[in-house]
Amino acid sequence: MLPSFPPERPLALPRGLIVSVQAPEGSPLRDPEVIAAMAEASLRNGARGVRLESPEHIAAVRRRCPEALIIGLWKRSFPDSAVYITPGWEEVRAVWGAGADVVAIDATERLRPGAVALEELITRAREELGAVLMADVDSIANGLRAAQLGFDWVGTTLYGYTETTAQQIPPGWDLLGPLRQELPVSVGLICEGGIASAEQARRALQEGADAVVVGTAITGIDLQVAAYCRALG
Repeated sequence: MLPSFPPERPLALPRGLIVSVQAPEGSPLRDPEVIAAMAEASLRNGARGVRLESPEHIAAVRRRCPEALIIGLWKRSFPDSAVYITPGWEEVRAVWGAGADVVAIDATERLRPGAVALEELITRAREELGAVLMADVDSIANGLRAAQLGFDWVGTTLYGYTETTAQQIPPGWDLLGPLRQELPVSVGLICEGGIASAEQARRALQEGADAVVVGTAITGIDLQVAAYCRALG
């Protein structure tokens, strides 16, 4: 039987900063203990939670920071689908079993690997695991649909990263107001993607988000250093 770390649903979304602690393939930072150290540093300095990729990294942070709020996901690519954020049942089960409090899932309208319906995946996650779920969406319509399907939290994570929003540049400012107005009060709203400063993070809360996820601007050493070097020539 899988372990159940989180409290019973619903899990309240804390207001404030959640730090995405991830590292790209090939980076020396992509080590469970390094990820865990960065997560602990984030939490010690006021982050309300962390967003982590892969069961291995989730488990490492859970061991080091047993009280941490962890949003977990697993990025895996399949040839028959563009969906890669926790795309299927195996990934949901592994993320939850590793100790995540919330499982983040691509909740866009795109075809999933194996043509598995999003509704089917949510039903299994609820009935077999009792999992708390976050919907990574790209549009107002998909955010509202996610709430109707039973997601606890909705995030603007994929705005600008799907085929239908490829011309848009995150953050998804234009999603926040309408989503907060139309989502049930019980559904948490997260601004994620493209937040590059404390000022932008504050704006996200002012425009309706309950919490804001910041990744590259805080923990993305590889991308940040590369950007500086490109600018310097």
